[in-house]
Amino acid sequence: MLRLETILCTFSVLSVAARADFKARNCSEVREACVARGFSFTQVPHQEIPGEHLRICPQGNTCCTLEMEDKFGQQSKQDFENLVDEMSHELRTTFVSRHKRFDEFFLELLENTERSLNEMFVRTYGKPYMQNSEVFENLFAELKRYYTGGNVNLEEMLNDFWSRLLERMFTLLNSQYVITEDYLECISKYTDQLKPFGDVPRKLKAQVTRAFIAARTFVQGLSVGREVAQRVSKVSSTPACIRALTKMLYCSFCRGMPAVKPCKNYCLNVMKGCLANQADLDPEWNQYIDAMLLVAQRLEGPFNIESVMEPIDVKISEAIMNMQDNSAQVSYRVFQGCGQPKPAGITRSARGVSDVFNARFRPYSPEERPTTAAGTSLDRLVVDIKEKLKLSKKFWSNLPEAMCVEDRVTAGNASDEDCWNGHTKGRYFPEVQKDGLTNQVNNPEVSVDITRPDTFIRQQIMALRVMTNKLKNAYNGNDIYFQDSSDEGSGSGSGSGCTEVCPTYMDGADATEIPVVKADRSGPVGDSASLYAPSVALPAMLALSALALHRQWR
Repeated sequence: MLRLETILCTFSVLSVAARADFKARNCSEVREACVARGFSFTQVPHQEIPGEHLRICPQGNTCCTLEMEDKFGQQSKQDFENLVDEMSHELRTTFVSRHKRFDEFFLELLENTERSLNEMFVRTYGKPYMQNSEVFENLFAELKRYYTGGNVNLEEMLNDFWSRLLERMFTLLNSQYVITEDYLECISKYTDQLKPFGDVPRKLKAQVTRAFIAARTFVQGLSVGREVAQRVSKVSSTPACIRALTKMLYCSFCRGMPAVKPCKNYCLNVMKGCLANQADLDPEWNQYIDAMLLVAQRLEGPFNIESVMEPIDVKISEAIMNMQDNSAQVSYRVFQGCGQPKPAGITRSARGVSDVFNARFRPYSPEERPTTAAGTSLDRLVVDIKEKLKLSKKFWSNLPEAMCVEDRVTAGNASDEDCWNGHTKGRYFPEVQKDGLTNQVNNPEVSVDITRPDTFIRQQIMALRVMTNKLKNAYNGNDIYFQDSSDEGSGSGSGSGCTEVCPTYMDGADATEIPVVKADRSGPVGDSASLYAPSVALPAMLALSALALHRQWR
């Protein structure tokens, strides 16, 4: 009898304990949390129910219906995508805004420089310049076309500019003769021997080509970084990832513990599994950032396009003065090689050289120079972007760590016993996985197929690899399309030779096969005192233009 009473007493105690446990885990807190989160379920159980119907969350007693679990899955996907978007917002904004700033700066610099040259040359040379201004207009048009991605060989284009200027200058300085197109062709053969403009063309060519290569490539680099960041931040969640996210973010609701946040290491494993392909972008991304920083150093140093372009009017005018001062010697040597041209009529021969260039060069004072890009300077822009670029290194591999912080997802610094481990409130034991796709083979939270890399991410890796190659070439002063084969390539001193970022070429492509479009040598001429310049045959020009448009970089 005593034994029976003992059994009944024990049963009574256990029943009370079970009822107490059941009462402690009712679903009122879950219902309130769901309302606060904006869920519109048709019904949330008032008390726990058997959970055999659940497919993701633990199947013991639960506060969740199948409808709730499905909606939690949908919300988990949305929460994850929103979080990645939020975390990458600053990175994307940086590349968008800095690309815009640099692009506007370089374009405005070109416009200001052309305007400055035109105003100064009109004041200095007057009518002779205005009658031949298309030579300079074509120069700036080609520089702009190159900068904006056109298929222009800078070295060839600059050589062509000086050849055209020599033809115009020679005709002006020898206006007592009839200078035919054939005679101009003969003159061009002696350009290298004559050096009519002194050493200015050689120095300017080295400075301009390297500065423009660096500027164009850097802006292209910012554009590629912008596109990659925007595309990769639009994540596509796999079903396995969504299941893991649902279990981590909302299964605590089903267990009656909506206020308990995931354990830090638990969150890291889920995020590393869901972002495995993004992490694989990181090595190529870091190399791209390093290459951008190297070119940025060139922009604020020897390849500073601002310091090259602002005084270009002074340098070109210096070359013109050299030609004028040495006109007698240049003409004599041309006459020796090309023969004596026929005399012109009395009207032209009566005008002396002094009437053609009756003004000496007067440079602008500093306060007269136009401001560039809304009063900013290239140095300030470069300092700013270098800091931003450094902060963006390792962004994709650091993304899981950045997402699994207390104010976003996890329980943060709470006790290891006070966080959601995927099953209950308690310690999370599995080891945190390393970054990248191949390291997820044993991820305990997300089933990842390591044999199938994300094709879209691989495309972005290739885009970064191609851009990094261009940047390395630009760092060495080389255009990836038009390699410098002349001895003048190192004229500016800095940046010549092979460094730790020596140029590499993709797929064995021969850059010299890309068609080159030279500046159009034709153009309107002035009155009877204007010069006659040869023009390129129209069919050939159209063919070259078509090829260039087809092959130009985008």
